[in-house]
Amino acid sequence: MNSRPRAGWRLSEWQSAYQTHGLDPQCLLEWVSQFPSGDPAWISVISNDALRAQVDELGRYLQGAGGDRTRLPLFGVPFAVKDNIDVAGFETTAACPAYTYLPQTDAEVVRRLRAQGAIVVGKTNMDQFATGLVGTRSPYGVVSSPFDRRYISGGSSSGSASVVARGLVPFALGTDTAGSGRVPAAFNNIVGWKPTRGAWSTSGVVPACRTLDCVSVFTLTVADAQTIAHALEAFDATDPYSRPRPNPRSPEPNGGTRRAPRLAVPDELDFCGDGNAQAAFDAALTELRQLGAAVEPVSFGAFGELARLLYEGPWVAERLTVVQPLLLATPDAVEPVVRGIVRQGKDFSAVQAFQFEYRRAALSRAIATALEGFDALIVPTTPTTFTIDQVAADPLGTNSRLGTYTNFTNLADLCGLAVPGPFRQDGLPAGITFLAPAWRESAIAALGRRFEAALALPRGATRRPFTPSPAEVNDCVYPGYELAVVGAHLSGLALNRELQALGASLLEATRTSANYRLYLLPNTAPEKPGMVRASSGASINVEVWRLSPEAFARFVAAIPSPLGIGNIELEDGRWVKGFLCEAFAINGATEITGFGGFRQYLEQRS
Repeated sequence: MNSRPRAGWRLSEWQSAYQTHGLDPQCLLEWVSQFPSGDPAWISVISNDALRAQVDELGRYLQGAGGDRTRLPLFGVPFAVKDNIDVAGFETTAACPAYTYLPQTDAEVVRRLRAQGAIVVGKTNMDQFATGLVGTRSPYGVVSSPFDRRYISGGSSSGSASVVARGLVPFALGTDTAGSGRVPAAFNNIVGWKPTRGAWSTSGVVPACRTLDCVSVFTLTVADAQTIAHALEAFDATDPYSRPRPNPRSPEPNGGTRRAPRLAVPDELDFCGDGNAQAAFDAALTELRQLGAAVEPVSFGAFGELARLLYEGPWVAERLTVVQPLLLATPDAVEPVVRGIVRQGKDFSAVQAFQFEYRRAALSRAIATALEGFDALIVPTTPTTFTIDQVAADPLGTNSRLGTYTNFTNLADLCGLAVPGPFRQDGLPAGITFLAPAWRESAIAALGRRFEAALALPRGATRRPFTPSPAEVNDCVYPGYELAVVGAHLSGLALNRELQALGASLLEATRTSANYRLYLLPNTAPEKPGMVRASSGASINVEVWRLSPEAFARFVAAIPSPLGIGNIELEDGRWVKGFLCEAFAINGATEITGFGGFRQYLEQRS
């Protein structure tokens, strides 16, 4: 592998270059200097001095990790941030120069990524105040499609999608209130991940509709999106709309077992007369059926009505709460189309707000009922696409049509994954989106990875081929419960056969947070360690396995004292179920924390 960065590198390629091929983070100085000048996808690009400061900070993070780059999973990886998300040292504009301020701290999502070694290289263009799905409502310029400059890139996260599609960064943060993290994914041939509302912190994010907003991420592959999702999902007590993942994890519709996925599809699909868009979606459905999925129609009535409520109802008043001071002081500072939309917020009364909320709740219940028994709803990400000139001629109508299959998502508390689909016959990309009830991201990610591997489309607009890994071509297996093992159940050790017999599958080898101690328990056969949580400890190597609910119950029932299953914090901040030991059992036991894990202890002893 070439140790010099290349456009279109996935996360794994950046990681391999740093960990195996000796790439130095200083390479980013040259990398960023090659970004095209005058590129409207960027509102600001990092200066050399600021980049050197981040590289120096990365060195301090590395010292804290004992010099082990693998403990910083995003070590040296460049990323971009939509300019309504705070990054210390960068101005936040929300694409409105008159609104500009200089934050002193990172947004929580940025802080988490930088703590894992990632480096911010710029802030990206957007539809002003995240109001739009087109990518044209910005005084910093129009972000066009990398496939045909006459066409829009989609918004509001236009710049973030563009820089990922062109391979300048392997991932970029966006936001998603009405589809801003999914529409640009479709128009740029990339992946857009919209998590469950509240799963990722929105602290330090300029609100659009604060009760609905999500931070989102764009990547070149579903696996990369999952990596970032694992890094960002965490409860944030400073965010009043943050919420923790239910514990235990919400069961998937199929109970964690292998079977053909069951997908819902709208019974009536509107492509705005676009035959190319319809043909592309039909080809996607054909591919899903060939992969074994059962695709069944459901009534789209409740979905469509809920989608219309987003801009016809009082949620537009939420946008006014942010923009109103600027509208009162200097209304001309707000982009004309955005100004017209936001001003509608003053037309709604409190009574109407409650009436619309009651209707939202009723429609959301109808949607939840319609999706019962399905693994996901499959929709075209957009019904069509538009040229920049078409949007200029009809800014509201074109934007509204783009939200047909996105606007209802956050109102109905769904999570979503937009993935590239078969290209249109005119050479433009098209996308599909998997939608599912809250907290079922793992299920739709499994669907997305299988679909992505089957198509094996080039990455973004880079023309670089996508070569799926064995895991990406494996049959779709839905998650049940995740279990961290630390001792004799590790791969290749004496008791791993118990997991294999229950049909468990290995998800990852990782480490705990630095809050654990490991002891060799006396008089056990085979030898077993005991791990306890401690105020001062170290990171311990573990493996995370996936078991169906039935297998998980059988496994836990057979665990002997003094071992048990509790909550374990991983080094990236996630919490999973895993082996812990009762404190009394470590009295007189030999501590082996310094080995870093049970396998390492066995290897060094032998």
